[in-house]
Amino acid sequence: MIVGKSLSKNYGDLTVLKSVDVSIAAGEVVSITGPSGAGKSTLLQLLGTLDMPRGGTVSYDGIEVSSLKSNKLAAFRNQNIGFIFQFHHLLPEFTAIENVCMPAFILGKNKKEAEVRASELLELLGLKDRMGHKPNELSGGEQQRVAVARALMNNPKVIFADEPSGNLDTENAEELHKLFFKLRDELGQTFVIVTHNEDLAAMADRVIQMKDGMVLD
Repeated sequence: MIVGKSLSKNYGDLTVLKSVDVSIAAGEVVSITGPSGAGKSTLLQLLGTLDMPRGGTVSYDGIEVSSLKSNKLAAFRNQNIGFIFQFHHLLPEFTAIENVCMPAFILGKNKKEAEVRASELLELLGLKDRMGHKPNELSGGEQQRVAVARALMNNPKVIFADEPSGNLDTENAEELHKLFFKLRDELGQTFVIVTHNEDLAAMADRVIQMKDGMVLD
């Protein structure tokens, strides 16, 4: 489904990725591991179209998205890709359901349609009774589950997660990890996860190990 070919990236004189090849199949849970500075997050950002490679290409189902102009790329990203980060980045002035609806509003869906979808997702994630609560009224684990629902809002082909449990305690981290695999099993969702968490990495269908800007065999 997703193919990155000969991906390279540098920031000034610092080379972060060195001609990396990677592919992700639909319905796969893939973890990307390696020491700090290995290039994990940079690879995630390139595959997720948040940044452009210095060299190489990124394709989704045969469509080379790394060559799209900015407005078309933004539309593609909104419709096909979801993101979860270490910090939930919820908008504090809005309720859980309003936060989850945001990607749909950007896509141009009407409020009623968006709220139906958001309600279904929040219920699926065990937040049926927390929809009207603002982020500061939710626990850390609940806030991150709202972020997961937001990422799922537009039925993305893939969700990219960068250290998604890094800000959670052990219990909430375990619950979040189980949730990813529940979503894969029930919805066929694809996940690409950058993590230092050995337990999460071990649960994945496949582990991509990185070091010094390269993928290890």
